[in-house]
Amino acid sequence: MAQRRYLAHIATYLVDAVQPTDQGLEVGSVTAKAGLGKGAALVAHLTDLMVLYEEDNMAESKPTLEEWRQLYQAAIRVKEVAPWEWMTETDVFGVQNPETGEVGFVSVMGMRGEHLALAVYLGAEGLYGFWHFREMVESSPTPAPETLFTLLEIPQLQASFEDRTQLSQEDRAVIKQLGLKFRGAQAWPMFRSYRPGFWPWYLEAAEARFLTHVLNQAVEVALRFKEDPALLKPPDDGSYLVRVLRDDGVWEDRIVRVPPPEPTFIPIPMDEEALEAVKQLPHARNTFEMDFFALPGPIREKDKRPYLLYMLLTVDANSGLILAFDFLKPDPDLKTMWGLIPVKVVYQFAKIGKIPRRVTVRSPLLSGLLRLLTAELGFEVKTASVLRRLDQAKAFLWDRLG
Repeated sequence: MAQRRYLAHIATYLVDAVQPTDQGLEVGSVTAKAGLGKGAALVAHLTDLMVLYEEDNMAESKPTLEEWRQLYQAAIRVKEVAPWEWMTETDVFGVQNPETGEVGFVSVMGMRGEHLALAVYLGAEGLYGFWHFREMVESSPTPAPETLFTLLEIPQLQASFEDRTQLSQEDRAVIKQLGLKFRGAQAWPMFRSYRPGFWPWYLEAAEARFLTHVLNQAVEVALRFKEDPALLKPPDDGSYLVRVLRDDGVWEDRIVRVPPPEPTFIPIPMDEEALEAVKQLPHARNTFEMDFFALPGPIREKDKRPYLLYMLLTVDANSGLILAFDFLKPDPDLKTMWGLIPVKVVYQFAKIGKIPRRVTVRSPLLSGLLRLLTAELGFEVKTASVLRRLDQAKAFLWDRLG
């Protein structure tokens, strides 16, 4: 029950704080004060990056009015059926995209009435990302605030039902064009696209068409599941019921096994000259704490989807002094950004002027990337669930930026 409440809290947070707005996002001006050192300078620098953004024409194709009409009609039908009254987030099934062949895996939220929504996790990456996220939530009674940003790294589409005040001007404009009227709490359909490393954003035309299929099939599956709960209990071998459109235009059930996504290659560029220079630095007895995380706010560049800004932060484990920080963006994607971490660590050591005895991290991903440097630079990597000094520095940032 606690897990479900937390998931609903996250979904509500994403509606309240992680949606595009008409005016954009502004982070209050922060001035570096004497005595706060790099921490305040870091916040001031970050504030410069978090600028107001305006809605302009996106490069992606927008849905036509007819595509919007069909999507809203499907959403209205879902609301009438209210599948969350008998389905939980783990009653997952698939719908194959007739245009691409990709399967989206549907999870229904709202049994407790806190957040009414359908999420469509895209492909094996989205499906396994969803299960991994649930494990993260279950493993900690009080997940860290940035845990919710892990949800933003799972490729998905969402249809939710919100209060009118939670919709943007663009959402309301489409509803007005369609001549639709909604009244009351949790009555207004809202649709968003989630891409790893990017801010939830408006649907493109192809996404709207697929989400329409998903919502229509969700009604079909939900009504059948209500009568036969065994419908979504296929063999326990990673198989799922998937709805597939046949060539004759009829949807049918198939049981499809979905193996975990294959590991992907992450290119690791390195500045060999900088690496050789860092090898000559003295080795200290210090332990550094290091973390890599998304910051609470989108960055918008003209004509591009807003993205998350990530920070590689290093502090001294004894004093808590911020030693170095770098900002990275998912350009062109998350994996390319991850591949830059080893060279950024080399640059950070160069700025600090010494190599630590040990670097303690929280993330298995960061641990694996740092281990690429241990043989060359002679330090050890330790993983810990709590980074006391770094978490204090992070709390300082979140307090001023979150």
